[in-house]
Amino acid sequence: MTKTLEGHLERIVYHNEDNHYTVAKLKVRGNPELVTVVGQLTGITLGEVLRLWGDWETHPKYGQQFKATGYRVSLPAQIHGIQKYLGSGLIKGIGPEMAKRLVERFGTKTLEVIEHSPDDLLGVKGIGEKRLQMILKAWEGQREIRDVMIFLQGHGVSTGYSAKIFKQYGHDAIRVVRENPYRLASDIFGIGFLIADRIAEKVGIAKDAMIRAEAGIIHVLEKMSNEGHMFVLYDQLQDRAETLLEIDRTVLETAVENLAASGRIVLEDFHLENDPSKAMTAVYLKTFYAAEVGLANRLKALFSVPVKALGMDAGRIERLIQYRLAIMLAKEQWFGLHTALSHKVSIITGGPGTGKTTLVKAILAVFEAAGKQVVLCAPTGRAAKRLSEVTGHEAKTIHRLLVYNFKSGGFQKNEKDPLDADVVIVDEASMVDTFLMYHLVKAVPMTAVLILVGDVYQLPSVGPGNVLRDMIDSNQVAVVFLKEIFRQAQKSLIIVNAHRINQGFPPTMPDSNRDTLEDFYFIEQEDPEKVLSIILELCCERIPGRFKLDPLSDIQVLSPMHKGIVGTTNLNRVLQQALNPSNDTIERMGRTFKCRDKVMQVRNNYGKEVFNGDIGTISRIDRDMQKITVEYDGRAVDYEFGELDELVLAYAVSVHKSQGSEYRAVILPVMIQHFMLLQRNLVYTGVTRAKELVVLIGTKQALAIALRNDTPKKRMTRLCERMQ
Repeated sequence: MTKTLEGHLERIVYHNEDNHYTVAKLKVRGNPELVTVVGQLTGITLGEVLRLWGDWETHPKYGQQFKATGYRVSLPAQIHGIQKYLGSGLIKGIGPEMAKRLVERFGTKTLEVIEHSPDDLLGVKGIGEKRLQMILKAWEGQREIRDVMIFLQGHGVSTGYSAKIFKQYGHDAIRVVRENPYRLASDIFGIGFLIADRIAEKVGIAKDAMIRAEAGIIHVLEKMSNEGHMFVLYDQLQDRAETLLEIDRTVLETAVENLAASGRIVLEDFHLENDPSKAMTAVYLKTFYAAEVGLANRLKALFSVPVKALGMDAGRIERLIQYRLAIMLAKEQWFGLHTALSHKVSIITGGPGTGKTTLVKAILAVFEAAGKQVVLCAPTGRAAKRLSEVTGHEAKTIHRLLVYNFKSGGFQKNEKDPLDADVVIVDEASMVDTFLMYHLVKAVPMTAVLILVGDVYQLPSVGPGNVLRDMIDSNQVAVVFLKEIFRQAQKSLIIVNAHRINQGFPPTMPDSNRDTLEDFYFIEQEDPEKVLSIILELCCERIPGRFKLDPLSDIQVLSPMHKGIVGTTNLNRVLQQALNPSNDTIERMGRTFKCRDKVMQVRNNYGKEVFNGDIGTISRIDRDMQKITVEYDGRAVDYEFGELDELVLAYAVSVHKSQGSEYRAVILPVMIQHFMLLQRNLVYTGVTRAKELVVLIGTKQALAIALRNDTPKKRMTRLCERMQ
């Protein structure tokens, strides 16, 4: 027999954004203890009155709980519930403290006063005309949004995403969702195809509907781009879409034809170089095709313009470098300098300790002495800051250099309004994806010299493409490989071992009998739970105690995977608990953030001038204004609570996301459980992120697998062929 339960919502213990499974605590009249409620509960806010129906059950671990099969929500009528409701962050301008003042003043009539006599709020301390207008606007918005929210949540959309949908479409939200819910996947960050598809099913869109087939094709292409591919082979696209959508292949073929006819995708036939008889069809998203073709054409155009002579002979250049830098360049570096001075486009690549930075300083000195305007840039803020520090010359991120234009939705600097530069030097070029490189090269004046500096042995860019490798493989660009490790660098086991790893040899371990501090360690442990425990001990005690490093700012845990006991998701949860005792927390989008948390931006946000991979620290949580403030290298950036899905915890990050960054200490688990991702360039990239200390934890077997695996997954790109 179905039972009912009614009470005030006190706490949301757990909420899964994907399936809306929720564990909540209810304050029920007559019961001194909070009651645990579980079930699919969406659109609930602290302080609201929930009337639930379902049944009681006894969980073997958590004891008695009420399993809800249905529920109804109503506004709270009791003082405690009203205070909880208003203090939940629902109404901008009212936080927990202001909610307390309001109920102390108006009691059970608080919500009635806000609705019917809002001017009375001016008598409450802290509420002036400006805050009153903010509260009323938010209250009105909540009333307007409620019908839309109820509709959306009735179709399986969580509270956080319902608010985003309403913000995007306003009162058209219900119409958009009914007509084409797949628009949500392209218009709103965080709502992917799978969520949109679930909504589509609930609003009655047929499984074999053309809008579903077209959206599924686009989803497969986007998913493959997240794996680094610029295009997908036609047959592979059909196979993946058929598995995903479970519909007839003829429908998918028609969908591809429709998308190509409307210009959303591009189909291109080509032949394999080693088998000219075999024809293939590449399927590109339109923007991907434009970027790859545009980059190849722009590079070829740059090659066609001759380099202007500097009017400086070799002797003068040698004296200049000795005078300005007080150094003697090695033979490889002299060759690199000559190459950079005499070619329109050149690449300087090599591992750590091979003198890339010294060579860049020499190139910079010569060009500046010749009166040339030199621009330095890098893909990330940290990389640009480091480049600026080592050269003594201003360096910007590529995004800031190109200046984003909000009206056009593109970069301001381009072929029509190029950079004011005679020379453009790009550091950490292996990180630059096809899109960003295309926009950068478009902005390089035809008369200028372009020099790309990076380590081609690192992981390729997080974004699609494999630009640096493709440019080298094309044999159309002058390339300098720096291989000699300088004497000072040979003293560092980090640098020595990075080169050993890159060559497929196991790293050299320090002499365990010596008391001196070394910079490279390997801890053998195969049990993931024990590895987790060791990582905690290293971060909290051993490294700070022995090396005097700060756990938050100096130590970075890297992991090959997101899932699992030593994946980034679990590592972040455990490290947050251990390293940040703050009780100043906010829960949004299924994530818990605390003041002083280390966080990472996970998408490019041009409005805030923060980009995918930027790491900062939460400095403030303001519940009244419903925003948090994150400090990025001394620059404060505000986020509305509804924007918090752009952030993730960054106590542990993936090796891919660490590219372009440098940390004093790196901890990297290398486990058999990471088998699918164990690659030589992944371990190499992780190790080369550290300046002072590397600690690998795992098994020698897992490390050996990674060292043997020197055939990283090939990315589907055609830049190399286009350049030829």
